[in-house]
Amino acid sequence: MNDKTLRLLEFDVILKRVAGCARSGEAAEQILGSLPLADGGEAAALKSLAGEVLERFRSGDEEGGGSLPDIGFLLPKLDVEGICLELDEAYALAVFVERGMALGKWLCPGEGRRAGEAGAEPSRLRALVRELPDCSAIPREVFRVLDREGKLRDLPEFQNIKARIRRLTGDLEAALARYLGNEETRRMLQSNVSSQRDGREVLALRANFRGRIKGIVHEVSSTGQTLFVEPEDVVEKNNDILIEKRHLDTEILRVLREMTGRVAGYRQSLAAFHRGILFLETIRARARYSFETRGNFARPGKGEVVLKQARHPLLGSQAVPIDLVMDGDTRMVIITGPNTGGKTVSLKTAGLFALMNQAGLALPAAEGTLLPFFDGIYADIGDEQSISQSLSTFSSHMTNIAAIIRAAGEDSLVLLDELGAGTDPEEGSAIAMAILDHLIAKRSRLITTTHHGILKNYGYTRQGVQNASVDFDRRTLSPTYRIIMGVPGESRAVDIAAQNGLPPALIGQARSYLREEQVDVSALISGLKKKYQELDAAAEAGKRETLRLREERRRADLKELKLRQQEMNLKAEGAGNLRRLLAESRKTLENLVREVKEGELSREKTLKVKEFLSELARTVQDEERALETEAGLLREEKRRLEAAYPPEEPSLRDGSGGTRGVSPEIAGRIPRNRPGSWEPFFAPGIEVLAGEYKRRGRILRPDKKGGWIVEIGSLRMSFPEEELLPLPPSEEEKKPFIAAADLAASSQVQFELSIRGMRLPEALDTLRRQIDAAALSGLWEFSVIHGKGDGVLQRGVHEFLKKEPLVADYYFSRPEKGGFGRTEVVLKS
Repeated sequence: MNDKTLRLLEFDVILKRVAGCARSGEAAEQILGSLPLADGGEAAALKSLAGEVLERFRSGDEEGGGSLPDIGFLLPKLDVEGICLELDEAYALAVFVERGMALGKWLCPGEGRRAGEAGAEPSRLRALVRELPDCSAIPREVFRVLDREGKLRDLPEFQNIKARIRRLTGDLEAALARYLGNEETRRMLQSNVSSQRDGREVLALRANFRGRIKGIVHEVSSTGQTLFVEPEDVVEKNNDILIEKRHLDTEILRVLREMTGRVAGYRQSLAAFHRGILFLETIRARARYSFETRGNFARPGKGEVVLKQARHPLLGSQAVPIDLVMDGDTRMVIITGPNTGGKTVSLKTAGLFALMNQAGLALPAAEGTLLPFFDGIYADIGDEQSISQSLSTFSSHMTNIAAIIRAAGEDSLVLLDELGAGTDPEEGSAIAMAILDHLIAKRSRLITTTHHGILKNYGYTRQGVQNASVDFDRRTLSPTYRIIMGVPGESRAVDIAAQNGLPPALIGQARSYLREEQVDVSALISGLKKKYQELDAAAEAGKRETLRLREERRRADLKELKLRQQEMNLKAEGAGNLRRLLAESRKTLENLVREVKEGELSREKTLKVKEFLSELARTVQDEERALETEAGLLREEKRRLEAAYPPEEPSLRDGSGGTRGVSPEIAGRIPRNRPGSWEPFFAPGIEVLAGEYKRRGRILRPDKKGGWIVEIGSLRMSFPEEELLPLPPSEEEKKPFIAAADLAASSQVQFELSIRGMRLPEALDTLRRQIDAAALSGLWEFSVIHGKGDGVLQRGVHEFLKKEPLVADYYFSRPEKGGFGRTEVVLKS
């Protein structure tokens, strides 16, 4: 990276803008004198630091401290024995330390509290702040003598001297008043107030009254009409005041010298603190500039050069975002297209971005911008546009390119503008191709612009070379400044000349001179552009179709979930109805049994019992038929959904009843344990053979590592899923049973039970009904949302769950799902 490249790419202008963001003159000088880093590791570390500070700006926290005074020139003075700092110098030292400490606190909030805590490895920025020496004693020492405005405090050492000066001043004013207040002497004076000469009080005596007031003449006016006389009785009083003032100055000098000595004891720490704060301020200035330009840091990628929505930082609001892509196999891009189309600006943007990236600056571009580290960035740009005027000739171009070829290597970025221009087109094209061949052999990264048509063909015939063009609106004959990768561009010189006022006759004659082959090439380029636009439109349509299909799949997933929940609700409702029926029937049966016991068994009583049992059987059959009808409707709806998503497309269910194609967050909530069938899946309550020795156990819940916690006897152990073998339910488990429980008022089961806003008794009653309904419907896990508040509901729920016999386990949810405000409940299977 030579000075000419930095100047051509206007990197110095960027540095001036960054330096303008610094709050220290010394830090601004360091920024102006900096260069893009030649070491990739150092550049990455600098970007990392600036990135941390950029996040502080984005957080919106107000910056602490203020501008930092320059103190570098004061540090050598502290090495001099017996030196005494001036008031403003001592004040500058104290302010620098205080504001530097404030900068450190803003960069790493809470550092003072965390400095001594053990924990994770601190970030590099926090480590730099921690490494700053403690110089807090310096402002304490300085502000003991000076106030916050930098003025000397009224210390006890000065008070007696100042009191004597005030008393002597009063005596002096009284003596002068005798002259100024006496009518006879007052007419001899030019003024009715005293004056000062050489720090002494004197009277302005008219020259014609010379000798009338005895004393010392200190001065004569330029006209000779006024004598400045110090009366004899005032001389001693002036002398006394001057002596006391000298005494006060001596005492002040002593205090300042002692303060300077105490401050000088911290000179080594202060020098290290000064270096550290200036470095942090240069980082802060880089981050501030990046924040103001809405920049993002480029990632290193894997050798690609990807600029996304890149805006030239010096063009401000006039900058048109460009996209430029060079994959790992592309070493060279040849940009063609019309004049004023943005070729040179694109070239400069790429080069300036590379320099800024290696100077620790964020780039005004979109996320996803990739830039590798370059050990050298070289440019030859002959620009006759408004950005920077240049009068380079063909020979000077060749001189520059010769130097670039000698210096460039495999990890270098080379930028060549209008390669082969300024001479005979045929010879210029030949030289250009020879230069490109040489740089391809060296595997340098190259971006070049040209108008030579033969170089467009060169891009198609060389491996690792890609054509690109700047887009041009054929209707308005104006550039769009958009880069089209893979397609060469037309110069459109004739069209631009016509637009700029060249007579139509000349334009027609120029078109007649164009060779037929050139016209064919132009037609080919136009066709390629049209094809590129069609492909671009097709890609956009594909993206929209993908989004539409994704949305349809999401809706189908949700509908499947609703169907499953309706199925569970239906089962719960049916179970509740049967329980109510059984409860009522049990009472009737108990009455019949009591009647039989109380009297003799008669035919009438026997018929009554048989009639009751027949009626009960008919009622149960009616309930079963109603359930089967509802289930049939659900199955029909499910078949319709599965037909809409056949197996070759993302489907709701695969052949084994899995959830292929269903989003994970939904699939995890769909119950898969269908009654009457065994499916090989894992869920709480499932019996499994676990581990190497295949010991029988029961799954309790998932662990944090993606496995399952299994209860084997009295032990609970964690196993990965591949070490578990699910067991089908035993025949006994499949047999229905009737529990003698009063569940006539069975509730509707919920995946998430919210009891927020309830009183504790109401909440516990609701939770009890939820547990009963969940156990009956086969829902072994659900969540209770109780909120945090003052903790009454939280503690009450946990006490209740601890004593509830149907509960196998309970625990707080993960932070992203509610944390301490939500409890996950696991029931016994």
